Amino acid sequence: MRNSSNAIDMLHGPLLKKIILFALPLMATSSLQQLFNATDVAVVGQFAGSQALAAVGSNGPVINLIINLLIGLSLGANVVIANYVGQGRADRIRDTVHTAILISLVGGVAFGIVGIVASRPMLEAMGSPDDVIDLATLYLRIFFAGLPMMSLYNFCSSILRSKGDTMRPLICLAISGAVNVGLNLLLVAVFHMSVAGVAIATVTANTLSALMLIRILMKESEEFRLDFRKLRIHKEHFKRILQIGIPSGVQGMVFSLSNVFIQAAVNSFGSDAIAGSSAALNFEYFSYFVLNAFVQTAMTFTSQNYGAMDMKRCRNIYLRCMIAGVIATLICNFGFYFGRVFFISLFTGSAAVAEWAYIRMRCVLLYQWIALSYEISGAAMRGMGHSTLPALVTVIGTCVLRIAWIFTVFLKIHDFEMLMHIYPITWIVTGIAMLIAYFLVRRREERRVAVYSLMQVDL
Repeated sequence: MRNSSNAIDMLHGPLLKKIILFALPLMATSSLQQLFNATDVAVVGQFAGSQALAAVGSNGPVINLIINLLIGLSLGANVVIANYVGQGRADRIRDTVHTAILISLVGGVAFGIVGIVASRPMLEAMGSPDDVIDLATLYLRIFFAGLPMMSLYNFCSSILRSKGDTMRPLICLAISGAVNVGLNLLLVAVFHMSVAGVAIATVTANTLSALMLIRILMKESEEFRLDFRKLRIHKEHFKRILQIGIPSGVQGMVFSLSNVFIQAAVNSFGSDAIAGSSAALNFEYFSYFVLNAFVQTAMTFTSQNYGAMDMKRCRNIYLRCMIAGVIATLICNFGFYFGRVFFISLFTGSAAVAEWAYIRMRCVLLYQWIALSYEISGAAMRGMGHSTLPALVTVIGTCVLRIAWIFTVFLKIHDFEMLMHIYPITWIVTGIAMLIAYFLVRRREERRVAVYSLMQVDL
């Protein structure tokens, strides 16, 4: 199997430099994506008022609830294809690529329809204020109309990442993101379309980035080339994608569901709190995507090397991704916090809104790096084909505990800081449980690979 010039060789040579080269474009891609999302919030905040800002910002948990299953499935495609790359199975790579693209199209359409129909009921269930819900519903429905293109972009990016190519998805996103910013300013600031303009700009940008990646895959050589005439579901690869992707996607959905409960609790403090929390949340997203770059790196590198049955290299990947991820996330967390006055001023000129934002940054942002303890460990387990266990640990340790906190502690002490404290608490609890699970799984896999190697020698 010929190695593409766009791909990083994950199976040979020193690791740290390659991990950084792989992670940096991922970090830039995710940060740019969040920057463009933040632009949506900033533009409506500056040109359409605090109600429009609250309408766009409060939609985050609802959007994530629907699309996280699709994102999880795309991670499943990443792991399965990367595993076949490690095994050198070009025929299986080709079939999995076409299976994954078909899943992305069908899934994107299905969940887009669900999102359009369920937009207002979900917002009502969250207790969105009367002065926000109409605008929020409009934004959601337009956003979900473009969900198939977002799904396609995520799957195409996962396919390219599985072979070590993170640069071209970054380039495509940079181009589409520039279009997004331009359309935001044109539709909102010039044509005064408020949240509808922001949503239309987002859908247009997602469509452009997806089409560019489709074009790239159609021009790829050998096993990664996309041919629409070959789109079909190959049962074996479909099953493996679901085995990895569904637990990951369900984890993301349940995780988002817990955030819906948290958003509903935030809503109880009024529109200023909603706007302030939404503004601060943007910097948690920026920091998370820095963190997530090393999570994705750990998963993909582990997948390829696990396919090649090199468990010693898998162990080294885990250690280097954990250390690099903690350092990068710490820098991001503390940088945003100490520059909080400037950064929050980009989203609002209201002193009341800013105070709510500062509280969230102090209680949540400063401790976000702790999440790497379970994120990297879970990614390494998924790279070795274990997706259900890390999903269960995350759901119980993070999601269930957050919901329980809202209906016990927060119910008795109706305080915004008390609500925000649940984030670091759940990161610590989930991190301890996930580390234990990872080391148990790794020990078992190392034994299995050792036994298999001995059998091969005997043969």
